[in-house]
Amino acid sequence: MAIPFLSLSDATSELRAELDEALARVLSSGWYIGGPEVEAFESEFATWVGARHCIGVANGLDALTLSLLAHGVQPGDEVLVPSNTFIATWLGASHARATPRPVEPDFATHVVTAESFARALTPATRALLPVHLYGVPADVPALRQLADERGLVLVEDAAQAHGATLGGTRIGGFGTTATWSFYPGKNLGALGDAGAITTDDDEVASWLRRLRNYGSSEKYVHELLGFNSRLDPVQAAVLRVKLRHLDAWNARRQALAQHYLQGLRGVGDLQLPELPPGATSSWHLFVVRTARRDALRAHLDAAGIGTLVHYPIPPHRQQAYAGAHPEPLADTERAAQEVLSLPIGPHLTADHAGQVIDAVRRFFA
Repeated sequence: MAIPFLSLSDATSELRAELDEALARVLSSGWYIGGPEVEAFESEFATWVGARHCIGVANGLDALTLSLLAHGVQPGDEVLVPSNTFIATWLGASHARATPRPVEPDFATHVVTAESFARALTPATRALLPVHLYGVPADVPALRQLADERGLVLVEDAAQAHGATLGGTRIGGFGTTATWSFYPGKNLGALGDAGAITTDDDEVASWLRRLRNYGSSEKYVHELLGFNSRLDPVQAAVLRVKLRHLDAWNARRQALAQHYLQGLRGVGDLQLPELPPGATSSWHLFVVRTARRDALRAHLDAAGIGTLVHYPIPPHRQQAYAGAHPEPLADTERAAQEVLSLPIGPHLTADHAGQVIDAVRRFFA
């Protein structure tokens, strides 16, 4: 592709000297599980987010599962989840032995609202699991108020929201429990799988540190039926390097998003991203909608412009959940037919964005 959807190699090249130094530091340290690199990243990321604790884990799915378990979610409990999301959100509830119950998000912003969650509550509901989809923040204060009023657990899926804000507060900084993925394509991405949980709850943090480590806080003493889900020191060292550049890289994404918003306004039936009041997106993805999605994607592909569809098959239509959720989810299924993610990333140039805009405009002309 002349303009790839996302170039991970460009990110590595920009930081190659810093990454080489960080990796060499790990190799010479003798610490290959846990140790000072992991502890340093946990401290630095917690500070950056604005949380008291950060617990590094192996990946974003484990972050979801362990967070629900640490909050006491049990078999038979219902966890309200967005119907339009990556399947990991649903799997987190399922792996915690709970039942994911889908709730359709607001079609304009693609994030769930407290009102939609409130309408979906049942006597079995134990937890709310909103997703800050594509980097757009859900209304955490309203969701927390609902959770507190109903005695429910609130866990945020922030896998796409590194740096997103609501009312000036970063996602992860509202005193709740937020889960993070550092999959390589994320705004803050490792060189492999990695994840974390941030929380202000001392007891939850204690449970999480034991759950990720075979249920143990002392070697060969196991208080819980735990897991092996530990953040690797190599990935922690890489994330420490990239965290120092994250604000600048997010600013580049913000500038590109503004190019798109200005250059594509009023073009055909193209629906541009919308943000809730007081929100700033991390612009993990720039997702547009059109009834002519497949034709537009083919046109851009022919022009050498990479795109992706997030997500072509909703979780309730996946074989893994076949028959579990028969109720109609019309907006979610419509989104699956209409959404298209345009290239956006810290190494896309303004000239590249201009070429994408021109190609989209030519299609609708």
